[in-house]
Amino acid sequence: MASDKKEKGRKLTPAEQKRLAHFEEISREYEQQGYKKTDLTVSIVKANVFALILGVPVLVLGFLLFLQINHDLIRVRFGLPGTIGFVAALIVLTVIHELVHGATWGLLSGNHFRDIEFGFIKESLTPYCTCTRPLSKGKYILGALMPLIVCGIIPSVVALAADFFVLYLLGLIMIIGASGDIMIVFMILTHRTRAKDVLFMDHPTQAGGVVFEKDRPTA
Repeated sequence: MASDKKEKGRKLTPAEQKRLAHFEEISREYEQQGYKKTDLTVSIVKANVFALILGVPVLVLGFLLFLQINHDLIRVRFGLPGTIGFVAALIVLTVIHELVHGATWGLLSGNHFRDIEFGFIKESLTPYCTCTRPLSKGKYILGALMPLIVCGIIPSVVALAADFFVLYLLGLIMIIGASGDIMIVFMILTHRTRAKDVLFMDHPTQAGGVVFEKDRPTA
C-alpha cells in the first residue's frame, strides 16, 4: 500500500491503514473516471495554531457580550468538584462533537452510517470522525459545521439568555474547538473551480480532505 507522505511522522493504526487503503482505492476510481483530485488537507499543527488565533477574540468578545447583556460581574468559583465536572463536561461535549459529525454525514451519505468511522490520534489526543464516501459540497459543509452549531453556538445562546456563565464558557470553548472545521470549510469555499461535477471527501487520517472535480459531458 502506498503511504501518505504527510503521515510519515506517526504510525498509523491497522484501522487507519485500512481506511487509507480504501481512500486511495476510491481516489483511483474517480481519477480513472476523469476526475481531477485536489488536496485540501491541513496539518494538526496548523489547525491548532488557527484555534489559538481564533480563541483569543472569541473569548474576549464572548466575555464582553456576556457582561453587556447580563450587566453583572462574572464570579465563578469552581473548586475541585466543579473543576472536575467542568473538565468532564468538556470531554463529553468533545465526544458529542464527533458523534454529530457522524450523525449528519451518515444521514446524508449514500450508504448512511456504514460510511461513517471514528478514530483517535493519540499523539495529539485528537478524536475524529470521517466519512468514507464523497459528498456534495453542501452536504459536506453541513456535516462539518453541525457540531459548531449544536455544541457551540446553541449552548452559548441559551446560556447567554439564561445568565448561566459556566454553560456559556463551555459553549465558547466548543466554538473554539470547532476551529478546524471552520478552517476546512473556509478552504472549501475559497477553492476555485469551473467544474460542473464537484465532490468532497474526507481524508481518513488527516484534517480536511480532497475535492474531486470534472466537467459534465455536454449533450
